[in-house]
Amino acid sequence: MEYVYNTENTCARRIKFTLNGNIVTNVQFLDGGCPGNLQALPRLIEGMTVEEVLKRIEGIKCGMRGTSCADQLARALRQAYEKEKSRV
Repeated sequence: MEYVYNTENTCARRIKFTLNGNIVTNVQFLDGGCPGNLQALPRLIEGMTVEEVLKRIEGIKCGMRGTSCADQLARALRQAYEKEKSRV
């Protein structure tokens, strides 16, 4: 299922991704952000499980923001995955 997450306190304003069960695909950061990082991150996590992505990127901070685009992706994945599990 495709999801769109509105980020908080990051340069990228939205994240779009697909969950196939617990597999993450098609991650796109939209409306801002550092182009190089936001192209690399989706390529690195393509096909990983939600659990593996969370283990690797949850809690990463960007400067004094208290979050980052990677951390916002982790939050988005956690929220979407919990929603997926509640449907079953």
